[in-house]
Amino acid sequence: MDNIGSLDSSKPTNNDVGNVPNGTSSSVKNSVPATALTSNEATLGRHLARRLVQVGVTDVFTVPGDFNLTLLDHLIAEPKLTNVGCCNELNAGYAADGYARCRGVGACVVTFTVGGLSVINAIAGAYSENLPVICIVGGPNTNDFGTNRILHHTIGLPDFSQELRCFQTVTCCQAVVNNIDDAHEMIDTAISTCLKESKPVYISISCNLPGIPHPTFSREPVPFSLSPRLSNKLGLEAAVEAAAAFLNKAVKPVMVGGPKLRVAKACDAFVELADASGYPFAVMPSAKGLVPEYHPHFLGTFWGAVSTAFCAEIVESADAYLFAGPIFNDYSSVGYSLLLKKEKAIIVQPDRVVISNGPAFGCILMKDFLTELGKRLQHNNTAYENYARIFVPDGKPLKAEPGEPLRVNILFKHVQQMLSGDTAVIAETGDSWFNCQKLKLPKGCGYEFQMQYGSIGWSVGATLGYAQAVRPKRVISCIGDGSFQVTVQDISTMIRNEQNPIIFLINNGGYTIEVEIHDGPYNVIKNWNYTALVDAIHNGDGKCWTTKVNCEEELVGAIQTATGEKKDCLCFVEVIVHKDDTSKELLEWGSRVCAANSRPPNPQ
Repeated sequence: MDNIGSLDSSKPTNNDVGNVPNGTSSSVKNSVPATALTSNEATLGRHLARRLVQVGVTDVFTVPGDFNLTLLDHLIAEPKLTNVGCCNELNAGYAADGYARCRGVGACVVTFTVGGLSVINAIAGAYSENLPVICIVGGPNTNDFGTNRILHHTIGLPDFSQELRCFQTVTCCQAVVNNIDDAHEMIDTAISTCLKESKPVYISISCNLPGIPHPTFSREPVPFSLSPRLSNKLGLEAAVEAAAAFLNKAVKPVMVGGPKLRVAKACDAFVELADASGYPFAVMPSAKGLVPEYHPHFLGTFWGAVSTAFCAEIVESADAYLFAGPIFNDYSSVGYSLLLKKEKAIIVQPDRVVISNGPAFGCILMKDFLTELGKRLQHNNTAYENYARIFVPDGKPLKAEPGEPLRVNILFKHVQQMLSGDTAVIAETGDSWFNCQKLKLPKGCGYEFQMQYGSIGWSVGATLGYAQAVRPKRVISCIGDGSFQVTVQDISTMIRNEQNPIIFLINNGGYTIEVEIHDGPYNVIKNWNYTALVDAIHNGDGKCWTTKVNCEEELVGAIQTATGEKKDCLCFVEVIVHKDDTSKELLEWGSRVCAANSRPPNPQ
């Protein structure tokens, strides 16, 4: 029997355009009467600015450089577009990532090569998470192409294509705009491809082009349409028939949602199928926040040996399971240790359905498949009844003695109490993955983390972008000290843009997630005075409040202040905990991932 935890997941493909993750529409309109523009408005730069606004981008994250300065002038001239200047390109990319998670599309602007190669790690992360991010680069003057000249900000060769070649592997479309006649078509093609593929794109615009008017930019809006994708009707019918026959003969079937529910825009259809069928459902860890956790048949997080209590037992003992949009990698499968079998599974990807060990059906949209399947399934809540029989509610609330050093589980008990429909959680790579995974999300509470790419430091930029997109909802970020040291600078940008997130900096003296996989002296970091650092960044300009807590009483007071008199401020709470204070899930997960990483080579 094949182990499903070692399956290669299929590449996500095109989806309906312009929809944000919650399924509401942000479509590009082409029915507005065209209006003639003045020559100052009919420029390449203003056209790009209008296009960004039309697809839902009202904030663009930027780092200036000499190749993009004129372009930035034209972008900020657009009244509906806000420039959010970032401290470095990596954080600008992370911010566009966080923004896209909320708005359905994000954008960043950097300069040629030194900026592009700096932002590329964030763009790769957005690619891995299926996020539509428009990465715009200010490129060389058109007169320098093909002249055998050497430019600054490059690696010293007359070939200017190094940046493009790097981006080709982490974007779904690349447009090098160095001819004004082609600019309109190239920009529109790139933006529409970004939306259709739900992947990042790269647009390079020569530094001497943004201010040039052209007839193709002379009418507002210049209409373009994005054709919706449709399921193959015969294939859809065949897939639904086969899946219904497979599931209706099962005794205790279950459903599990995966991260590609977002890119397939099928979150609502997934829940509707659960309602129609009576099946209980869980989520893979990277899908947390995509489906309602207050649903009566929600089991929790399915994560193999580190699943929510009683969840893995029900999923792995089922005789049939439907996975919608899964990604099975070494992290999500806990070192390839899931007790799942292909022959019991239906795998539904954004445009493909595989039933058991076959057959496979292509050209079928996940949303259509789940909707039609719900009409054909017999009601069966046996698996949920089994869960209800074995379920034991949480024990007594954790208590700490007065003045006792703060424990991480006490911290997250209080974070849980802070959550409401007016909050969102950003979980940094590390033990925050596991502690935040156990939070029960109330209706309307957002939740984001970067599991596939797992780049430490992601959460600082993502908090900036997500908070900018989700106002007035308040963002609560849980960040380890090691991750924070990578990207701390853009706390400055949050203060500058009057954001009010609550950041819990968990200071345990090192890279704890790495310690639990494989320890060594390289996992210990220099301890900083984090609150003093943030105070220095604040520098009396803007609204910011910091505090350091060592015990539960101090934590309670800090939360009361952050949610009370300082509710309009960025609130930074440094939480001091023991270096070995980790979740039990991290200990289990780390040992299994270590075992997977340390497998000896197969005999040749």
